[in-house]
Order: sequence, then structure tokens, then C-alpha cells
Amino acid sequence: MNKRVLSGIQPTGNLHLGNYLGAIKNFVSMQNDYECYYMLADLHAITVKTEPKVLRENILNTAASFLAAGLDTKKNVIFCQSNVSSHTHLSWILNCIARVGWLNRMTQFKEKAGSNKEKASVGLYTYPILMSADILIYKATHVPVGDDQKQHLELCRDIATKFNNDYDNNYFILPEPIIPKFVSRVMSLRDGTKKMSKSDESDLSRINLTDTKDQIIQKIKKAKTDNDPIDEKIFDEKSKRYEAQNLIKIYSNLNSETPDKVLNNFNGKTFSDFKKYLSDLLIEKISPISEKIKKYRSDDKELINLLTIGSEKANNNAEKTMLEIKKIVGLV
Repeated sequence: MNKRVLSGIQPTGNLHLGNYLGAIKNFVSMQNDYECYYMLADLHAITVKTEPKVLRENILNTAASFLAAGLDTKKNVIFCQSNVSSHTHLSWILNCIARVGWLNRMTQFKEKAGSNKEKASVGLYTYPILMSADILIYKATHVPVGDDQKQHLELCRDIATKFNNDYDNNYFILPEPIIPKFVSRVMSLRDGTKKMSKSDESDLSRINLTDTKDQIIQKIKKAKTDNDPIDEKIFDEKSKRYEAQNLIKIYSNLNSETPDKVLNNFNGKTFSDFKKYLSDLLIEKISPISEKIKKYRSDDKELINLLTIGSEKANNNAEKTMLEIKKIVGLV
């Protein structure tokens, strides 16, 4: 069987450097080695309150960003999650397989819902079930995961195993994680203890994929650091130089080299000097993407057409899987 990947990004705002380094850069590198399905996870996006017009704009911006970063529609299936009804159909069946106790252990719900869990949407609570359906509907063999998604993939494997046991078959393949070599969580430029986020009120906290060269330079210039020079102790266990660690990791990831190599190359330099090199590297890697995003957004009809074609491909595959599952369950 072909190695098949499923992954996606929520269209909840302009994509930023964290999305690129944490996901899209790796999507591009995988497209020659796997059969890839990449979705705009718009159903996941509405688990929290979303303005319809803003959501639609975000969907198009995310699609444009995928293409601008180098994802090829001839090599990948790029589609909107909501355009493939089998996702929600399978999600309900998996809701009936999964156990409440399993969901209660999901740490991401606790983090996103905060202290007021009673007011969180049911969709946010059952988010991992829909994610499992996203994966299993395409019989994905591999799923790229970061630290915050490992638990959800484990849940998906548990659900698939229980389905197989409940119906006495081996229908679902248990998807394996892909953990990218150079990926580490990209943190806020203003606070090295917080993840870089689309929802952060300060635009200075992130590098957007649509930022101009001048914006990149200014944001890196204003990025929080400390007064100490770069040295090999930045990543020591007791070190609290979180902002310094973040900038080193960003450079490391962009240049596909280890943090140790970056530290060795810049040992003794001040962060004022280092920021100039980091800005140049960001401009080299991000500015071409920014220009291509503008190009794709200049013709939304073509962008929508590409998404429609991708959704049709995804739907054809998903419907076949859904029919097989319905037969196993006894629905047909």
C-alpha cells in the first residue's frame, strides 16, 4: 500500500512563521515521497466563535499560502474539509466508538477551554474525534505531528483499534507519526514562553507570511532578547533565556541545521548582530512566499477552482471508504 499522509491547518487567521516551520515547510518536503492529502480544516475552525466573512477570507488566504509555499496541486490533494461530508459522517460513527474517559484525558481541550469549561462548545470537546475521522477516512498511513498533537494521534489509534476489535476485522490501518527532524515549536517574538499565535493581539509577536521585507526587519529588530552574548549555554537545562533560544531555533529551522551548529557559528556575537543575519535569512525564505500569496489572491476564481478540484478528488476517495465502513457497521 502507498504511504499516504493526511494533515491540515485551521484557517483562523493569516498564517505565520510558526505555521510555516511547524507544518507547511514539511508538507512541501513530503510531497515527493508520499501521497499527500492537505486540508483547510474549516470545520475545526468553527469550534470557537468565528465571523463568517472573516472565515471565508481566511480560507482563501490559507489556500494561497499553501500554494505560495510550494505545494503542487498535481502532486497533492488540497481541499476544504467542509466540502467532504464523509468527514462528519465518519466522525459520528467514531463518536459511538470512542469512550468519554478518553476525551476527558485530552489536555488540549483543558488548555483551550480554560477555567470556564462549561461554556466551551461541544465541538471543541469532540475536536479529537473529528480529527480521527479526518485521518481514517483517507486510510492515512502517516500523520505529521508536533508535540501538541501527539495525544490526538494516540487517540486516533485507540479508536481505530477499538473499531477493528468491535467489528472483528482489521479494516483500519493504525497511522504512524511523522516527527520532522528540525521542527521545534516557534514561540512569540515578545514572550519566549508563549507559542507564536494568529490570535495574539500584538502583531509584533509574529512574522506573518504576508509581511513585507521592512516589516520583517522591524519585527526582528524589536524581538525581545537579553543583553548576554550568544554562547553554548543558551540551551542548558537551567537556562531561562527563552527568547534567545527561540531566535536560535528559528534560524536553525529556516536553515535546516542543528541549533548547536548555529551556536557554534555565532558564538560570542551579540543578539543585535545576530538579528541582522536572522532578518536576512527570513527575507530570503519568506519574501518570495509573500509575493506569491499576493499573486494567488489576485485571482480568487482560479484559487476557488483549484480547491474545488481538490475537494472532488478527496470526496471520491472518502465516499468509497465511507461505503465500506457503513457495510461493516450494518448501515447498508
